[in-house]
Amino acid sequence: MNDYVAAKEPIKINEAVVQCPACKKTTLKIEDYLYDMPVVGKVILSSGKCNNCNYKFNDVRLAEAHEPRKIILHVERPEDLNALVVRSSSASIVIPELEMSMTPGPASEGFITTVEGVLERFLEAIDVACADPDADRSACERARRTIEEAKEGKRKFTLVIVDPEGVSAIVSDRAKTEPVSKDELARLGYIVADN
Repeated sequence: MNDYVAAKEPIKINEAVVQCPACKKTTLKIEDYLYDMPVVGKVILSSGKCNNCNYKFNDVRLAEAHEPRKIILHVERPEDLNALVVRSSSASIVIPELEMSMTPGPASEGFITTVEGVLERFLEAIDVACADPDADRSACERARRTIEEAKEGKRKFTLVIVDPEGVSAIVSDRAKTEPVSKDELARLGYIVADN
């Protein structure tokens, strides 16, 4: 018997027209939907499109926010690569052993994928960076090989999500959640307000 239950239809919870960050006109239509996903739970899916310049925006986040936190998964077995990752647009992903990080910027988008899918995103970023004629070819090859080994389960690593809003998750019984300090947030480039 399959335990997978189909998700319910999304419920529109918000619609607004705001200023587009690309063309600065008030023509960016954003819609937010509440969606109850199997395994993950309730998430908010946001999408936006500018009717003037066609700028697009997408985000995903848990519906329930938590304190700033980091979620840690030690990827030690091939099945760990299948753990679901919900990364909001405001969260950073760090893989210390591979010396890789993904930090949010102005065009950052949230996503739902697997640990393997996160590695694919890093691989795509390396391919873009290594397309530069001045790129260090040996460093590019080392980085590609390292990610490929991780994807094949030949290399153990730690996937860490640092989320100042507490709306990201790793769906695995092996994932651990810890509070994140203001110092750690500041080191990652977040602006931290003093209370």
